This record gives sequence, C-alpha cells and structure tokens, in this order.
Amino acid sequence: MRRPFALIAATLLVGALAMPAASASDGNDGNDGFTIKDARVTESSGLAASRLHPGVYWTHNDSDDGPYLYAVDSATGETVARLTLTGIGTPRDVEAISIGPGNKIFVGDIGDNLGGTWPYVWIYELPEPKELEDATVRATQYVVKYSDGPRDAESMIVHPKTGRVYIIDKKEDGGHLYEGPAELSASGGNVFRPVAPIGLWATDAALSPDGRQLAVRGYFGGIHYSWNGGEPKREGRLSVPLQGQGESVTYSADGSRLMYGSEGTESPVEARDVPGGDGGGGGEGARADDGKNTAADGEGGTVKVGALVAAGAFVALLFGLRRLRRRR
Repeated sequence: MRRPFALIAATLLVGALAMPAASASDGNDGNDGFTIKDARVTESSGLAASRLHPGVYWTHNDSDDGPYLYAVDSATGETVARLTLTGIGTPRDVEAISIGPGNKIFVGDIGDNLGGTWPYVWIYELPEPKELEDATVRATQYVVKYSDGPRDAESMIVHPKTGRVYIIDKKEDGGHLYEGPAELSASGGNVFRPVAPIGLWATDAALSPDGRQLAVRGYFGGIHYSWNGGEPKREGRLSVPLQGQGESVTYSADGSRLMYGSEGTESPVEARDVPGGDGGGGGEGARADDGKNTAADGEGGTVKVGALVAAGAFVALLFGLRRLRRRR
C-alpha cells in the first residue's frame, strides 16, 4: 500500500535507530528471528508460521507483484517454495496471510490504495502443499464487503479452531475487529460486521495457536488481547521492535514467540517472547502495570530511549503535516 511521505521518512529513520535483528544460523529454529534473503521479496507485508512444515514461514509482497506466496526456511532465510495462485483475478493490494484449520492458507487482498473506496475486496483460500517446491495451486476466491461501507485494512486473522475469518480495519485513531460469516461463500458476497474496537493503527494481527490470545501490531507499537470468545479484552502492550516499516506479525508455530516482519530488501523478522510466556513474564512482553496504555505507547522496553524519542517526534511530525494538508 502507498504510504504518505512523512510516514516513509519516519519509518526510514526509525529503522536506522532500531536494534539489529537476530540472524539465521546453524540450528536456528526460527524462533530467534531470521532475514528474508529472496531478492524477489521486497515488500513483505504478511507473515504466517506453517504448522505443516516446522520452521517455515509464509509471506508475500504488497501490491504489484502478482499471485505469489513464498515459503521461507527460517533456519537459512532462503525461499524453499514459491506458489503461483490460479483461479483468482488479478490481486490488487495483498496485505495479510493466515493459516486456519486443516492447514488451509488464507490470503487477504484487503488493502485499499484509494483510501477505502473499493466496494469490495477479496480473500483467497488454498491448501498448504505437503511438499515444499515451486508449484501452481488453485485457490478459492471470496468476495468481501463491510456492513458499514468500504474501508482500508491490512490485518486478517483466521481462528485456528473454528476457521472463522476476521479483519481489522486500519485507522489512525483506532479501528474495529470485523467478523465474517461462520463459513465463507464463493458464490456470493461475504459481509463482515464490526464486533469490537481495536485501539491501534493496525498493520497486522495474529491469533495464538490455541486461539486464546490476539496480538495486534502497528508501525510503532502493539497491543495484546485475550480473545474472550470473539470479544477481545485488552491485556496490555506488546514489545514491538522498531523496524523500517513494520508490516507483519505472527505467532511461532509452538506459540512461544511473536515474530515481527518489515518491508524492504533482505528484511528482518524479529522475535519477542509472548506476553506472560516462559520467557516473557515480567520481561519485554509482560502485561503493562496500569493496563491503560494508549495505541501510541506500545513500544517495548528493549529499545533505546533515544530511538523512542525519535519515533515519537516523527509520529508528531506525521500528524502535524496531515493536519496542515487538511487546512489547505
């Protein structure tokens, strides 16, 4: 998705100030982070941990790439398979990927480069291949509409138990979780309805493998929720790394880590402990003490103070420029 100049400038500086990502090495299972080395992946905008192939993560480019999915081996950072989707139209703005029950891959062509004016968007569903090799795979295409009108979105989740699909729209002042029908229909429109507010300018989201926890990330922070039967209850902030353009998040296959991805050539995927997990209790992924964090204060405690100050200054610059444009 196209980004305002101010946001591009801000994310570039934030990326320069960010802590370095962990590199893939011998014996790395991907839970410590890795770098996507495929030169074809320049705008990694979604991330999903394979359950069928341990240590493999699925990703895709943003717009202008084509109907492709990339399977990346986190031990090496190399692409081990590229899937070409057939049975669908021309993708417009692919922003999200998630894996549902039965190792079904769901791809969210849900971004809107026109600022929320397309009357419908698409979701694609396909089986995850049992063998990792370049292949052409037929996908099912679903037409998606919102009950309250068109909108931009970059976050899509699939419940790992029920298979129900949800979308979070992208709004600077916070958006909503939209619930799809119990089963998607390929023969008609699928109406998504708002069910809960999400207090973040969301660029991606993920459900834990057991379906009990929801992680939502933005460019500069994140929030974790208990799923609470589809009515998310805010638990605290996430330790989101500062990245050049933070676009994606997924749980590791074992649910112990949150993996954060970014756009760019040789983009890093950085790992953080899940809130309240074995490595996160009281640490970088722990619940906030006051439980009153705002969408803008989701940065974790692992980044340098100077970087946080710079990020805050650029966020202020972004919104200041936006207000000036509105006055013209």
